[in-house]
Amino acid sequence: MLTIWGRLNSHNVKKVAWFAGEIGLPHVRHDVGGPFGMNDAYLAMNPNRLIPTIEDGDVVLWESNAILRYLAARYAPDAMWPTDPAARAQGDKWMDWQFSFADAQRDAFLNLVRKKPQDRDAVALAGSAQRSGEQMRILDRALAAQPWLSGGDFGVADVPMGVYAHTFFTLEIDRPDVPHLRAWYDRLRERPAYVETVMIPLT
Repeated sequence: MLTIWGRLNSHNVKKVAWFAGEIGLPHVRHDVGGPFGMNDAYLAMNPNRLIPTIEDGDVVLWESNAILRYLAARYAPDAMWPTDPAARAQGDKWMDWQFSFADAQRDAFLNLVRKKPQDRDAVALAGSAQRSGEQMRILDRALAAQPWLSGGDFGVADVPMGVYAHTFFTLEIDRPDVPHLRAWYDRLRERPAYVETVMIPLT
């Protein structure tokens, strides 16, 4: 059985846990990181001191998007992982683009979720909100041309930004008008595994 190591309030852990639920893959998850700490056994698997890490039989793997690609290729190659390299790459680029968005949104998230009001950096928060909105305009234009980041159907390429979209629409920040992004997010919210795993309180 797949084992996922990492606390669920981590964006990167949410990705993996959501996708496992999405494809009906039985798994167990253990809290690691943050207040749960990391023991020597975990650090032997992942010396980067980051989460998540998975164990799948003899396979030990870290880096959340690498894990997603592995799970899609191994357990859902037809439904979630296109066989055509060009089609796969068109979705795959959004998985890597997500890291750019995460950098843009980080200060807004940290200030609004992880800091007390009196400790917040208003300048950093406002700058982060603006950069996040600018990035999401790019995603909105892409979703004007197709219903999913993966193409015509939901796939693994929708997962990384799907996690961050929930944070974007939950944080109390000014947001631009992004109707296609909002419609995509609303479709994600109809998926039970997304509701259960991603749409939890931000902490």
